[in-house]
Amino acid sequence: MPTYKAPLDDMRFVLHDVLDVAQLSALPGYEEATPDLIDAILEEAGRFCAEVLQPLNQPGDAAGCTYEQGEVKAPPGFKEAYQQYCAGGWPALTADPKYGGQGMPHLMRSVVEEMMCASNLSFAMYPGLAHGAYHAMHTHGTEELKDKLLPKLVSGQWGGTMCLTEPHAGTDLGIITTKAVPAGDGAYRLTGTKIFISAGEHDLTENIIHLVLAKLPDAPGGTRGISMFMVPKFLPTDEGRPGTRNGVTCGSIEHKMGIKGNATCVLNFDNATGWMVGDANKGMRAMFTMMNGARLGVGLQGLGLGEVAYQNAVAYARERLQGRSLTGAKNPGGPADPIIEHPAVRQGLLRVKALNEGNRAFAYWIGMHIDLEHRHPDPARRAESADLVALMTPVIKAFLTDTGFESTNIALQTFGGHGYVREYGMEQFVRDARIAPIYEGTNAVQAMDLVGRKLPEGMGRLLRRFFHPVSAEVEASRADPALAEFVEPLAKAFERLQQATQGVAMRSMANPDEAGAAAEDYLHLLGYVTLGYMWLRMVKAARARLAAGADDRAAFYEAKVATGRFYFAKVLPQVHALAARIAAGATTVMSVPVDAF
Repeated sequence: MPTYKAPLDDMRFVLHDVLDVAQLSALPGYEEATPDLIDAILEEAGRFCAEVLQPLNQPGDAAGCTYEQGEVKAPPGFKEAYQQYCAGGWPALTADPKYGGQGMPHLMRSVVEEMMCASNLSFAMYPGLAHGAYHAMHTHGTEELKDKLLPKLVSGQWGGTMCLTEPHAGTDLGIITTKAVPAGDGAYRLTGTKIFISAGEHDLTENIIHLVLAKLPDAPGGTRGISMFMVPKFLPTDEGRPGTRNGVTCGSIEHKMGIKGNATCVLNFDNATGWMVGDANKGMRAMFTMMNGARLGVGLQGLGLGEVAYQNAVAYARERLQGRSLTGAKNPGGPADPIIEHPAVRQGLLRVKALNEGNRAFAYWIGMHIDLEHRHPDPARRAESADLVALMTPVIKAFLTDTGFESTNIALQTFGGHGYVREYGMEQFVRDARIAPIYEGTNAVQAMDLVGRKLPEGMGRLLRRFFHPVSAEVEASRADPALAEFVEPLAKAFERLQQATQGVAMRSMANPDEAGAAAEDYLHLLGYVTLGYMWLRMVKAARARLAAGADDRAAFYEAKVATGRFYFAKVLPQVHALAARIAAGATTVMSVPVDAF
């Protein structure tokens, strides 16, 4: 059975040495978020994930969810673990104190979410979706709805979902057919079918709040006519308890490749009572509040699975004896050397390590900017952070899940044939990771959002929020000759990114297919350059610690520098191939006739 231990040293390094998380305690409302309290939260979250959630992961995958006459039960042990999760106050960690929350920075949710996804992704999805519903309701709900519902979501008593997809309408939400008819008392009656609804039905909570996209009878066509509604599984009583069963039922659950411990449901709404959230025909704006948070969360799923897969692959590679090292026996007393001594195995593990640590810094950096966006007293600083978060949301979702899936595959390969069988648990990580590039908007959709919407916005304003700090970091670092092996590869990659940006923009004006053909390569190019920026900052932070005489931690910081060196020499060069693919244009893609496929 696989194991998991939260990488607390790596997390603290990013939070304290690279990002200076102490600055958050200077923001209004975050005064209690001191480094000491943050470290205490990390310790307790790591313990809960390792001791409670991780042992349920493989058994939960084997047992799956059960469905009988519209009722769904989560795998054995999940309900008890969820009760412990709520008793520990974890649902309230970053929620508004007005509704029973602890008011901690959003960044802390990112850190805890990484641990939960690494230890048990299927379990993590249940509270993750509830938090998404909380966030959407907190942003767009009426005061009456918020007062009635948010304390239940914050305590974990009630769960939540988002219901978008229909059998005929996936990404193209403009063609949904679920209808909402005014009931005359301020409520609405919803009728329609939604599919692929994660955590749509289960036995972990006493009620479930569904946020549903539907159309009013007089709604305009397309996405301009979508409204969002809150539809509870049980209608709340005046006292706030679950009352009579609403007209929403689970028709079936999907039998899936992965995340088997999380119920993926078909939900049927039959004259179900709901209340509008936000304005009429403005449901997409309200839903994207939840969706963008979910996309950042899915990126953390890729990171978490890459991390747990790496931990187990390294442990196996240290113990598995096969063959002799090319440069002479490293284990002369044994029949063979550990496979970690072979360059191919070591290079794969180093790639995963470099991606994991770079992705972690990337995700936490954006998590900090979410806090700056909402709490910084300077409106200009809030706007800058909001732009950066908007730019990087599709990149985090797509890049972290693509590289997370790659990392789980590399880790499985380390085990050879043993990775392909269930005993070691590696194949589950691969199966679980495969959904992440698909749901919450496929990664191709994320790439088109980046190229088609985010890059042109404000005449490139969003992209400048990234270009400016990277340029400044490169120029400042060039003053230290010892950093040349890290700075110059990043400078060249950054130049490639700038050239690709200009090329895509120019060609797309004449032919929109150019943007479509370049989008995924461009997103990955931006992702690798972003990790280069984060790795330069990490190398500088580690070198500063070494220079200050961190003798008891020297090996840790030296490993950071060595991993950074690997990233710049062996991973970042991919940007040049991506740039060449982008420059090749759309002709070779779109000139092939459909009949040739």
